[in-house]
Amino acid sequence: MINNNKAMLEQYNVSKLASEEKLKALAQTKNDKLLKEQTDSFEALLLKFMLDSAMKMDNPLYPKAPGDEIYASMYKDTLSKELSGNFGYSEMLFNFLKEQEKQKP
Repeated sequence: MINNNKAMLEQYNVSKLASEEKLKALAQTKNDKLLKEQTDSFEALLLKFMLDSAMKMDNPLYPKAPGDEIYASMYKDTLSKELSGNFGYSEMLFNFLKEQEKQKP
């Protein structure tokens, strides 16, 4: 009877440790996902700045229509969001921040 109770207690402790490890892993995965979203957003911002300077649409042959600047800005925003995550800035920043987190005391 005592051996049976000991075995049950050990099994409970093992399962408790396993569930705590699963919770930590789940929290880490959630944090990694949030960090990846933020680094992708930062990369999109960098790309937006690059696209703004690269795609200046000042052409004297075409007259300016009302709302041109708004549509051009929306186009560049969408383009930068779609391109983010593919240039490597986001991944590099993500890896750097993960290393900084590991070195934190």
